[in-house]
Amino acid sequence: MTFSIVARCEDTGMLGVAIASSSPAVAARCSFAKSKTGAVATQNITNPALGPYILSLIENGSTAEQAINALEQVDEHLQYRQVLLVDSTGNSAIHSGKKALGIWSDANNHNVACGGNLLANAEIPSTMVSAFNNSSGHLGERLLQTMEAGLQAGGEAGPVHSAGLKIVDDVSWPIVDLRCDWTESCPIGQLRNTWKVYQPQISDYIDRALNPHKAPGYGVPGDP
Repeated sequence: MTFSIVARCEDTGMLGVAIASSSPAVAARCSFAKSKTGAVATQNITNPALGPYILSLIENGSTAEQAINALEQVDEHLQYRQVLLVDSTGNSAIHSGKKALGIWSDANNHNVACGGNLLANAEIPSTMVSAFNNSSGHLGERLLQTMEAGLQAGGEAGPVHSAGLKIVDDVSWPIVDLRCDWTESCPIGQLRNTWKVYQPQISDYIDRALNPHKAPGYGVPGDP
C-alpha cells in the first residue's frame, strides 16, 4: 500500500522521509525522524511504535543494522512489517517481512533506503535510489524528485491518496513536515505544490522560533 524513501544529505546532515500510500494519512503513522539521529519509515501492516523504538536505539549507540535486527525483540509480527532506516552517518538498513503485501521490494545505498509494497513492479525502489543519487539541491527537493521518479516508474499497483514529507536538521523539531492526508488526485503533486510555497520560508520559521526580534515579518494583516 506504500512506497517511501528515507535519506540523509551528505552536505548538510539533514535527514528526511518521503512517503505515499493508497491509505489515508500515511505520514501520520509511518514517518519518523530525529535530528542528528536518523529517519525511519515503518509501513505495510504498520506498527507505528517501531519508528520511535529504532530512533531510541540509534540515539543510544546502535548501528543501523543493529537497530533493524533488534525489531524482533519488540514485535512478534515482523513478517508483516517493512521498515526503512538511515542514520546520521548515512548508514542504511531495511527489514521487509515475507508477508508484505503484493509485489514488494527494497533497495538501499549509503545515505538512502527505499522500499514499497503493493507495487506496480519490483524495480521501483532501485529506480528511486538511483533518482536520489542523481539528484541535487535541498534535501526536500531531492526527496520529492525521488518520489516523482517512483511514481513515474509505476508507483503502487493502484492509486495513491496520501503522502508526506518530513525533514529534520539542527533544531529539535522538524523543519519541514508537510502532508496531504487524502485526495482523489495525486498527493505527491499536492506535496510538490505545498513545497513550492513552504521551501522559501523554511529559514524564516526557524528564525522566528530562535530569535523573533531579528526574524523577517510575518506577511499578515497588521504586521508592521
